[in-house]
Order: sequence, then C-alpha cells, then structure tokens
Amino acid sequence: MKEVTDNHRISNFDEIVMVKTKPSRHTAIVVGILYIIGTLSGILSHLFTRNIWENNNTLMTIAADQTPLLVGAFFILLMGFSLAAMPVFLYPYFKQKSESLALAMVIFRGPIEASTYILFVLSWLFLAAFSQESILMGIDAKIIIGLGDFFVHTNDLIASVLSLVFITGSALLYFLFYFTRLIPRWISVWGLLGGALYLALALVKFFGVNPHLDFLYVPLAVQEMVMAIWLITKGFDSEAEAALMQKASK
Repeated sequence: MKEVTDNHRISNFDEIVMVKTKPSRHTAIVVGILYIIGTLSGILSHLFTRNIWENNNTLMTIAADQTPLLVGAFFILLMGFSLAAMPVFLYPYFKQKSESLALAMVIFRGPIEASTYILFVLSWLFLAAFSQESILMGIDAKIIIGLGDFFVHTNDLIASVLSLVFITGSALLYFLFYFTRLIPRWISVWGLLGGALYLALALVKFFGVNPHLDFLYVPLAVQEMVMAIWLITKGFDSEAEAALMQKASK
C-alpha cells in the first residue's frame, strides 16, 4: 500500500512539474526570437555601414550621406537591447544550477554589454555630428582625413572592448546551457568553440592588429541562429527542465 502511495506521489509530482514548466515553452520561444532579432540586427548594421569604414575618407563619406550610419546605429541599439533582455528570461533556470554563474551571465550579457553597445552608438552619433561640423567649418581635407582615421581607430577600440564583453557573457551562457542540458550539448559545445575563435580574433584586434580574418566570426553567428531556431521549434529539454524544477522545489 505504501508503494502505491509513493508511486501516486511521484506521479502527482510529475504532473505538477509539467504544469509548472508549460510557461517555459513561451520562454524558450521569446529567447529564440530575441536571439534572431539580435543577430539579424548586427548583420544589417554591418551591411549598412560597411562602405563607410572601408572608405579612405570616413568623415567626408559620412558628411555626404549620414543615413547609412544612423540606420546602422539604430540596428546596433536594437541588437544591444534584444540581447540584453535575453538573460532575464534564462536566469530563473540557470540559478538552479549555479546562482553565481547565472548572476555573472546576467551582469555581463545585461547591463555591461548594453552599456557598451550604447557607448558604441554614441561614438557613431558623435562621428555623424562632427563630420557635418568639419565640412561647415571648412577644415583642410588632410586634417579631415586624419581626424577620420583617429575616430575610426577609436571606434575599433570600442568594438574590441564590446567583443571581449560579449564573448565573456557568451561563454558563461554556453557553460550554463551545457551543465543544465536545457538544449543539446552539441549546440553548447559549438557555441564554446565558436566563442574561442571569436575571442582569438577580438584579442588580436584589441592590440591594434587586423588580420582580416572576419570569417572566424561566422561559426558563432551560425550557431546562434541554429540555437534560436531550436529554442523556437523544440524548446527546452523536458527532462533537464524537470530536474531543475525539482531542485527548485526542495
């Protein structure tokens, strides 16, 4: 009789877990959508501003047409806010495994990363304003080119810092996904390996060297899209989620 009662309790617990975890399906979808918005926004920003940074006279190019830079800045902000919102939805799950790691992930991928994106956008807006003023003041063309190079170099440094912040938060995220098993481990490992390539390139650029190996960013970008699609279509692993919920109920 006791065995039947225990089995009944276990069954009831499983039912409770299933009821509690239903909202997680929506959470997984939201996280996946935020990832897609963030990744696509970053790609669109690059496409709109690519010609600006490849031009030898950056300030003159911006002064002639500020629209690409302003649109690119908008997409950077959109990327920053969407990626900064994502950790908030994952924290309740991750903290069941390691509250300290989960909190570190939220801090890096939330306020720190968002602040860096804002600083990045402000540097672009300053560049847009200065480009107009430099033309109106009739500054010598050589000086304008020199100032343009200076601002581009400053922008590259901010981008390098942003990359280091981003990859630190990503590493924490994929470690937590790996240990919680909320998504398949091969996706988490892919993210960690892609992050290692991303980090290597970011460190090289941080010290002022551009090896022109931007294709090393591709593995992580593709992984993020695969993970986003997985979260939207499959959601979190039910067994891993049930284990986390059971731990939370104790």
